[in-house]
Amino acid sequence: MIWQQLQSLVGSYPLAVRGLGMTVMLSLISLVLGTLLGFGLGVLRTGGNRLISTAIGTWVDLIRGTPFLVQIFLIFFILPELGVELDAFTAGIIALTNLAACFICEIVVAGIRSVPTGQVEAALASGLSRWQRMRQVVLPQAMRIVLPPLVGQYVLLIKDSSVVSAIGLTDLTRVGWLVVQRVPNGLLVFFLVGLGYFIVCYPLIMLARRLERRMGAAHGEVQL
Repeated sequence: MIWQQLQSLVGSYPLAVRGLGMTVMLSLISLVLGTLLGFGLGVLRTGGNRLISTAIGTWVDLIRGTPFLVQIFLIFFILPELGVELDAFTAGIIALTNLAACFICEIVVAGIRSVPTGQVEAALASGLSRWQRMRQVVLPQAMRIVLPPLVGQYVLLIKDSSVVSAIGLTDLTRVGWLVVQRVPNGLLVFFLVGLGYFIVCYPLIMLARRLERRMGAAHGEVQL
């Protein structure tokens, strides 16, 4: 019986590759867009304009404080009621990009606020404009703080991409649900699905650890 199940799994290999490819493509596009948008929101939130900062903070708190499944359902099922028709892939990209941007925004804000005030004051005394201060002084120092949690957030986003299966997108998780209908061994099927996510995420996990060690060494932390 196990042998027959393994044969069925081998026969599902093309579908699994398609699902893995969809997961990687969905995650990659969302990561790029979410990073760009998140950095922009983070810089705007620390820009000194209280109205803009409050508006961004409210949106970020709203997204971070509600389930991602609810968010993607609102985008995919409610927007068409308002006249905005979206296919599953586009809805998934929008939802994941928005989620990533909100979490990355908070990471960037924390990094910018960690830069010593004296550095900013020295740049101001040098006659640099706000954009020059941000680009030449603040962001280079903030990136040392931002990079490790940023890579960690990428890992979380890849795992969150599994939620898009709820709107019918054939990602790796959706493939698992399709295969388990033919192979009545959910433990084996979803073990392989989890292994697929691990293979995608593991390089990023190792990168985050390396960045954390490098950051710790730069600050002279004692390694136990």
